[in-house]
Amino acid sequence: MNRPAPDPAARIRAALDRLAGDLPALGVAVSGGGDSVALMHVLADWARGRRVLVATVDHGLRPGSGDEARSVARAAKALELPHVTLLWRRDTEAGNLMAAARDARLRLLSGWAQRNDLRAVALGHTADDQAETLMMRLARGSGIDGLAAMAEWRDAFGVQWLRPMLGVGRAELRDWLSARGIGWIDDASNENADFERIRIRRAIAECGLDSAALARAATHIGEARDALSHFAAAAAEDAIVAQGSIILPRRPFSDAPSEIRRRLLVAACRWITGADYPPRRATVLHALAALAAGSRVTLDGALIEPSGDRLRIMREPAAAARAPASTGPVWDNRWQVEGLRPGQQVTALGLQGLSQQPWRGAGLTRDEAAASPAIREGQRLVAAPLLRSAAGHRLWPVRGAAEFRRLVMAH
Repeated sequence: MNRPAPDPAARIRAALDRLAGDLPALGVAVSGGGDSVALMHVLADWARGRRVLVATVDHGLRPGSGDEARSVARAAKALELPHVTLLWRRDTEAGNLMAAARDARLRLLSGWAQRNDLRAVALGHTADDQAETLMMRLARGSGIDGLAAMAEWRDAFGVQWLRPMLGVGRAELRDWLSARGIGWIDDASNENADFERIRIRRAIAECGLDSAALARAATHIGEARDALSHFAAAAAEDAIVAQGSIILPRRPFSDAPSEIRRRLLVAACRWITGADYPPRRATVLHALAALAAGSRVTLDGALIEPSGDRLRIMREPAAAARAPASTGPVWDNRWQVEGLRPGQQVTALGLQGLSQQPWRGAGLTRDEAAASPAIREGQRLVAAPLLRSAAGHRLWPVRGAAEFRRLVMAH
């Protein structure tokens, strides 16, 4: 005898207990669609004294998007949840509008969360989203990271993103809402076949594919991805993190399978640059081929240099030179700086500045020294704290060894 599936709300609450049970406050992104509206209602019931804040991002891409945001505001007010609408103002024409909108949405939500002391924001992705994402990435020839299931949580843009509804289907959420007389907004763009996701959604339905089974397949791929991440983490144990660079033993790196080398290189580059996203796969594979031939390469603002039995990954001097000048406290998303006086700012030392500094005695390569921070007043070089101690100025890396190992494990 087949037992009915548990109440979807019960599964969402169990996921929230696991993902956010220790959080005193939680944000939730609500567009007005059935998925996010269901999440908001379940969260309101689950909160039990926790502070829950609601945000709607209005991209301004469709007529009526403002009305939809106001509808969410009314629904949140009925649940006694504070609500805010975040407006996206495009300053350029994006080549990939959907990708630009997605990135803007996360950045807007991240800023809102940090202003309100929210460590995490819940998103309304479902099992159907898992299935559609898997099929989209299969069509693009993605690697195992792309094919793996969306993680229940991930860190990006300074916030933790939670997905407590990945075990619930879109249809059962709408049945749950209808049974309770809760309305939602059907976005007209969900019928627009100009969008890849909509075409994939229709193809899944027309082929009679089981979205739940596809979501399970993505989960199994995710388990394989996690195994690779643990292998890569073991290979990274002998990494040395020093003075803003990473040094990997060359022999273990070269002997590792290509996927493990790719993961280590991606993690190292992200550690160096602080980038939210990894370099493109094809670019990384090209860099690995060049390294195997003994060449040094640049990759998304990082410089990778084989040297003897080591592989040194450092900031590319040209990329550091392009970093905006800073009056503190962080420069180039890499260095924390204290002690700047009025009129002082931090820029890259640059190759020309090396002639004025004892960089050889600092244990750095020429490129590392050129990419290091310099404190200037106007055009005058005041100090290069990484090369020589400077009275009144303190300098330390934003990221340490633990952050590198976390990035090796990152999804």
